[in-house]
Amino acid sequence: MPPAKRKSRTGRVRTDLPTPGDHLTMADLARVAGVSAITVSRALRDSPLVNAETRARVRDVAQQYGYAFNVSARNLKLRRSMTVAVVVEMKPTVERQMSGPYPLDLLGGITQELTSTGYSVLLTSLQGGALPNVRAADGVILLGQGAHEDAMHEVQRWGRPMVVWGAVSRHESQIVVGSDNRRGGALAAERFIALGRSRPAFLGDPAHGEFAERLEGFSTALARHGITPIAPTVSSFTVGAGADAVHALLQAHPQVDALFAASDLLAIGAIRALIERGRRVPEDVSVIGYDDSPSARPTCRP
Repeated sequence: MPPAKRKSRTGRVRTDLPTPGDHLTMADLARVAGVSAITVSRALRDSPLVNAETRARVRDVAQQYGYAFNVSARNLKLRRSMTVAVVVEMKPTVERQMSGPYPLDLLGGITQELTSTGYSVLLTSLQGGALPNVRAADGVILLGQGAHEDAMHEVQRWGRPMVVWGAVSRHESQIVVGSDNRRGGALAAERFIALGRSRPAFLGDPAHGEFAERLEGFSTALARHGITPIAPTVSSFTVGAGADAVHALLQAHPQVDALFAASDLLAIGAIRALIERGRRVPEDVSVIGYDDSPSARPTCRP
């Protein structure tokens, strides 16, 4: 096939360009589009590093020449899968579903950031262990450390680079991202003190690092006022668990006038139990949840 004759941007006739129907490489496509090969690669995977006009031009040329981006070949060359496994540490139940505010809020943000940089997201859980495609991922994001950090230790054994959402202060050698749990607990305590509450309780399971930090901040702030909170262990993070815990709590400690729940689902259950027992919220008992979940907003009043 004779070489195609085309004019370059300078007006010169070029004979080094392929014709539609030829088997193009990425370098060929780059010459036709007048950009570098790396720009072609980024443009074809919608990288924000390439402006919209250039992306459109590269895609137009690719379509004209019938060029298909070979993702497998690129990944083999880079020795990457361009995939990040997101592991959710939770056992779904009727009350605590994967479609709830957690982990969907975190998953939405993670997916947006990863896809904008050309990575695919592999969503999985610990129920199936480390499947082959998980082991092939470039890295792992673990949502939740698990009780006694057992989930974190299990994923760590997979040998992949890992980032964990959880309690930050416990692991200097591990990359952990999370909220300031101690400060959150202290703010809850300070709010109760400002309202004149003196018989507070904490609902949660300190076996989980995040909850332990929230209880620590809560207890430390209350101790400055000579108050020690009641802290029954609530091992589940569901509305039903919160309600059951508060029914039992009021049976043993009817004088409780404030509840700090380690999660919003526990707080919703706590409010339901209080109402069932004829307690007004917040007039008789103040309730604070943690997470700022959308489902808690119509239930709780300031």
